[in-house]
Amino acid sequence: MESLFEQQWQTYRTVLEHDAMEHRAAANAAASALHLWMAERPGHKPPPTLIDLGCGDLARMADVFRALPLSAYTGLDLAASVLPLAARAMGEAPFPCTWQQGDLLSWAVRPDSPAEDNKPERVDVIHSAFAIHHLSESQKIQFLRGALQRIEPDGLLLWVDVFQNADDTRDTYLDRYIDRVRRWPGLNALQIQAIVEHMQQCDWPARRGSIETIATEEGWRWHWGWRGSHGSEALAVLRPSLSRAP
Repeated sequence: MESLFEQQWQTYRTVLEHDAMEHRAAANAAASALHLWMAERPGHKPPPTLIDLGCGDLARMADVFRALPLSAYTGLDLAASVLPLAARAMGEAPFPCTWQQGDLLSWAVRPDSPAEDNKPERVDVIHSAFAIHHLSESQKIQFLRGALQRIEPDGLLLWVDVFQNADDTRDTYLDRYIDRVRRWPGLNALQIQAIVEHMQQCDWPARRGSIETIATEEGWRWHWGWRGSHGSEALAVLRPSLSRAP
């Protein structure tokens, strides 16, 4: 009998292979945002550090990250079983890689290893793809607040995810997205039902309009780096507010 992980893995791979959630375009958009940010960095700055929250198996992002001039990469995921797959996908990177089993909200609000001044260690880049929508609205606020304390003042937060439209309720969003899932190619009825049940139980996408306001109030500058063709998937590019003290 297949394990639950194997069943979920096969479903995930099918969605990825058919690009049903536009992973390919999202990865390209994130890569463009990273390269633009890199080009703006002063030459005297040391190579940046990057943490990937909800790294998964790195099927789409390994090539992007491996080509960056990083000083260190950390891949964090709630599922320990995907970390060896991510390490294999990353391969021989020209910088040290660390793999952690953990929760992205806990990383943001409860750092494990504070620096000598009792402040959390900071990173230059935070990347997260299709993970933050599992947080409730109050948890998203906690994440944005905590991430601001974990990122350098000139750092970059790349938030790839699904988002509700400004006039959506969660129910109208789910109805529209589930209708789309039922037409995804390559999936059998059981796989579709598993996706639907997961969405109904676990998906709480941020609403466009209100999430930008919340982020601004928490000390971020926000702009949309990419929007998918289906109106749900998007890349939000966030930077700490210029008024934030270093």
